[in-house]
Amino acid sequence: MNVEDLKALVQEIVKQACKLKDAHITETNATVNYAAIFAQSQQEYEKLLVAVKQIGKIIKETPTGPLFQINPLATVAGKLQLLKIRAPDKTRPERGDADFTITDYPAFKKTYLSKPGFKLIERQDFEMIELIDLQFNVRAYFSYLPLDQQLGLN
Repeated sequence: MNVEDLKALVQEIVKQACKLKDAHITETNATVNYAAIFAQSQQEYEKLLVAVKQIGKIIKETPTGPLFQINPLATVAGKLQLLKIRAPDKTRPERGDADFTITDYPAFKKTYLSKPGFKLIERQDFEMIELIDLQFNVRAYFSYLPLDQQLGLN
């Protein structure tokens, strides 16, 4: 996979995640904060890592794959600078995900958490709401605090 194919794939994942988000929530100004590509095979995972290293650097190693800070990439939901390449995982059959920054997270949580497709995921230092809809080949997340803030990048 070359760099241009990688960028096109990331832009498509963000575009599809936007469509997913827009099908379920009314907030239209949510910008992309982070995206992930879910590698579909070990071979693809290795090719993705080679390509992404040409446009960014690893800023965090995680058990499911490295997180990169990449050169800002224009997407339909704003500039993207955080990209994860996720190792193949049977629980992640989709193509990827995008994480969106919500203006008023507490109100968002109160409004949407009880609706179908939305699920709260709690971590030690933050929480996020996951949105899955089987009509889409991506997932959408809404984190509090957003990842760029967690990492002190904004």
